[in-house]
Amino acid sequence: MPGTFEPLPGGGAAVALDDVEISIIRSLAVQLLELIGPGPAEDASDDPLAELFADGPSEPPADPVLKRLFPDAYSDPEQPASARDAEERRAYSAEFRRYTENDLRAGKRDNALAVIRSLDALSSVSASAGEGGAVLKLSVEESQRWLSALNDLRLAIGSRLEITDEEDSDLLYRLPDEDPRKPMVMAYLWLGGLQETLVGTLMP
Repeated sequence: MPGTFEPLPGGGAAVALDDVEISIIRSLAVQLLELIGPGPAEDASDDPLAELFADGPSEPPADPVLKRLFPDAYSDPEQPASARDAEERRAYSAEFRRYTENDLRAGKRDNALAVIRSLDALSSVSASAGEGGAVLKLSVEESQRWLSALNDLRLAIGSRLEITDEEDSDLLYRLPDEDPRKPMVMAYLWLGGLQETLVGTLMP
């Protein structure tokens, strides 16, 4: 089980994580939360309906990671467009973003928080047992939240590493140990392995 998710009888998944692995995933999830930012209701309003009816942003984020996490709905860089078509796509993307991005951000925040909370609970178990790690057990619903969060973390890291296709990935895999990107690449690969094995536990 070390390093890979395995299915649990009756549904769900389990993986053995040591204290360092718990710390790494938790730190990355916290960084993701900080990058996504708080929801509209957390910002200022006391009105319980404010978040429900709040408009989202109409412009794409400036940060390249957020652009990767919240891409334009109608952009297609591989499909050439006239100036008029490009303008229409921008308008459609802006309208779509306005009505959907707040919900998308809330979903990604909830998934990252679910990861953090389950790791905090696992750390408590590990500390009380005096062991350097523990076995994380997830229900099917928790597994789906973890899967979404792992995907977001890999998208974020991949964006920072400027990975756009498999060829980029292959080059990064061969980085020398002294390259400052190496730890981030190792995290990217490790999270990919966790994601792949977690998908396997959810397959019928």
